Amino acid sequence: MKSTFFIFLLASGLICSAAVADESRQGSFAEYLEGLKREAAEQHGMRQESLATIFPQIKQFRLAKSQDEDVPESTVAGSLELYLPDTLSDALVSEARFQYQGHNETLNRIGELYGVQPRFIVALWGLESRFGRPSAAYPVLSVTASQAYKGKQEAFFKEQFFAALQILDSSSWQVDDLLAGVDGRMGQPRMLPEYYLDFAKDGDDDGKADIWTNPSDVFASIASFLKKSGWREDETWGRQVKIPADFDESLAGGIKRGFAEWQALGVRRFDGSDLPARNDMQVSMVMPDGPKGRVYLVYDNYLALKKWRDDDYFALALVHLSDRIKFQLGE
Repeated sequence: MKSTFFIFLLASGLICSAAVADESRQGSFAEYLEGLKREAAEQHGMRQESLATIFPQIKQFRLAKSQDEDVPESTVAGSLELYLPDTLSDALVSEARFQYQGHNETLNRIGELYGVQPRFIVALWGLESRFGRPSAAYPVLSVTASQAYKGKQEAFFKEQFFAALQILDSSSWQVDDLLAGVDGRMGQPRMLPEYYLDFAKDGDDDGKADIWTNPSDVFASIASFLKKSGWREDETWGRQVKIPADFDESLAGGIKRGFAEWQALGVRRFDGSDLPARNDMQVSMVMPDGPKGRVYLVYDNYLALKKWRDDDYFALALVHLSDRIKFQLGE
């Protein structure tokens, strides 16, 4: 089925001949690809037989101008007050609850194995791909090579390109199996190739970590990433708080303090009551829209989510969705 889809892309012109040159570069895409091939052999230890099979299948990818930049969610939304209700629709929350219940046994098994609460796994899955719904997907090698050739984020996309080569060189996956969006993120969790190498897991012991069609592998791969990024099973993600009118906003960001220290600075729970009386945690503050917008104290689990996608809007939508899964299920 994936091979048929790949043929459709070729016929439709979404992937075009390597002869088209990028205006910002000297030399054609074909010449650039030859450079990548040499680098793959000389610096990344790729086998010549693999390169001879793989590289003829890589084509220059015509990217829509509206899709070729990784735009932060805040740039599009304007404010959290607009972004959160628009993103977390009743339909999305209802489906998140449905998917959580439908995959309950698998989620609980994987959650226990990796020490990650299943509601966060479901929330990330839902926001990234609407629970695995098919979307536009193209061979990741063609996408990442073409993006690197454009030059705007060359180092990043070259890294993803060589990671995808390593996936192919060390597994039974074929070139047109590794499908990605225009940003190079693959499968249902929209996982970068470098993340796949480090974190993708076989969730049902069938011999493959299939993040494209197998929910068990999707859940295990997400949980693996979060666990290795510092996730704590005995904590949640954080809480919305209030700050005094004269609060020094420079204190927000990466600075960690104990609850007592934040309390002394005038920070309170959102309902005005005191912060938790705990001295075993160091937490930080985020205020994506500045001191007049929503303000949160966030824990290590939130910081683990930011390693997946370094965007506070995305991370806050994810944790709020996880809370709504929790509350609607009466946990």
